[in-house]
Amino acid sequence: MARVSRSPPTIADVRTIALAMASTVERPSYGTPGFRVQDRLFARVLDEQTIVVKVDPAWRDSLVAGSPDVFHVTPHYEPYPWVIVRLPAVDRASLREILAAAYEFEAASTGKRIRKKTSASRRS
Repeated sequence: MARVSRSPPTIADVRTIALAMASTVERPSYGTPGFRVQDRLFARVLDEQTIVVKVDPAWRDSLVAGSPDVFHVTPHYEPYPWVIVRLPAVDRASLREILAAAYEFEAASTGKRIRKKTSASRRS
C-alpha cells in the first residue's frame, strides 16, 4: 500500500490543480504565477506559502470566521472579492475544492459557457 503524504500542498500542486480546469491558462500577475479563465484571474500565488483566490464576498466572510488559521484578508484585499489561503494549513483535497470554487465563481461572472477539459473532447 502506498504511503499517503501529509506534506502541505506546494505551488506545483496549485499549478497542477488549476491547469486541470477547463480553459485555464497560467500568466504572470504582479510577478507571480496567476491562473485565468476567459482571461479573468481566479487565483494567484503570493509566495511559497500563500495564494489568493477570488470568492463570493459573503462566502469569504464565513471562510475567514470559520477557519482563520487557513483563510485571511489583509487590508489591501478588504475591498475586493479575494481571500488569502495559507497552504501549510490545507490538504490537497481542500485546496482542490478552494480552487474549484474560485474557478467557478470567476467563470460564472464571464457569462460564457466553459467546455470541460477531457481527453474525449478531441474528435478524430
